[in-house]
Amino acid sequence: MNSPELLQSDFDRVQNRALAVGVAGLALCAGGAYFNPTQFFRSYLLAFLFWLGIALGCVALAMLHHMTGGGWGFVIRRFLESGASTFPLLALLALPALLGYSRLYPWVHQQASAGEPVPALRRAYLNTPAFFGRAAFYFAVWMTLGYLLNKWSSEQDRTADPALTDRLQSLSGPGLVVFGFTATFAAVDWAMSLEPHWTSTIYGIMFIVAEGLAALAFSILVARLLAHRKPLADVIAPSHFHDLGNLLLAFVMLWAYIGFSQFLIIWSGNLQEEIPWYLSRASGGWAALALFLVVFHFALPFLLLLSRDVKRRMQVLAVVAATLLAMGLVDLFWLVAPAFDSAHAGPHVHWMDLMAPVGVGGIWIAWFVWQLKGKPLLPLHDPRFQGAFSHGN
Repeated sequence: MNSPELLQSDFDRVQNRALAVGVAGLALCAGGAYFNPTQFFRSYLLAFLFWLGIALGCVALAMLHHMTGGGWGFVIRRFLESGASTFPLLALLALPALLGYSRLYPWVHQQASAGEPVPALRRAYLNTPAFFGRAAFYFAVWMTLGYLLNKWSSEQDRTADPALTDRLQSLSGPGLVVFGFTATFAAVDWAMSLEPHWTSTIYGIMFIVAEGLAALAFSILVARLLAHRKPLADVIAPSHFHDLGNLLLAFVMLWAYIGFSQFLIIWSGNLQEEIPWYLSRASGGWAALALFLVVFHFALPFLLLLSRDVKRRMQVLAVVAATLLAMGLVDLFWLVAPAFDSAHAGPHVHWMDLMAPVGVGGIWIAWFVWQLKGKPLLPLHDPRFQGAFSHGN
């Protein structure tokens, strides 16, 4: 049942199915783009940001694991590395969203309009050459981090050189700092600038926390699917899922704290240039969606993850993780879509809002599985590995 040949065949089957679903989804969206190109770019941006967020969360959690050496990281490290290796694909998948920027970002037309004065600082930052130049820089940084994390980890698999652990730690400290800056500016460029008259210094942190939460939830789901397959079946224990559940709880609490902090500061300040962002998300049905997120993205997962039994039962923890992953897409929709709802008509889910995440996700998962099946599922030659798996159940 757990032979390497069977495991590889399972990987091949998942990869082929994901690829087929992804191609079909994107083909349908391409047809939709012919009739409604503006909606296509809006839906595609949502899908791209969601799957990019999982990849970014993977690279951040991988570096966090190398810095701390926690036992939780050895269970999901290969999943994180595989997610971190998807940036070349994501750079290609970014092209439709970037090429449709003139239909998405109002600052493009404000730059070209002589009738509306644009602040000099905004004009210097939000312009076409700078926008594309920064995008190229972000992907260059992320691909470099993902490449080095995978390269040195693979070398340790082959050589069992303990010095590579120090090298990965040395990369991860500065890497997390660089990641924080690039992920923050990417969130500003690709999401916050959809409403260029509004700014928030917490906005980038909101995205970073959501990305870490999504990547961890995705990794828990993959760990659940492979927990009964060798070699994970030989070492994984309820205590490891308990650790992952604790970390998931921490991210849920941090997501709620950051979101509420931004709301409290802006709402109490009641500044004319800031409060409209929340007013547009508290009318026409958007407030109901916000309440839905409070319940299913925070309150219910928070209460469930307080339970030790929930965190140690991988089936239940996987359901919580799947819920949080789905809520991450809803949260992103709540952050992005109101920028296109100038009439404040409330949430309107177009069929491409559902199909684009499926299409992009199918392609991304196929690449992820392709990377994962080429790796040992456990970093057996990391000198910290045995200690991480010696505490039993």
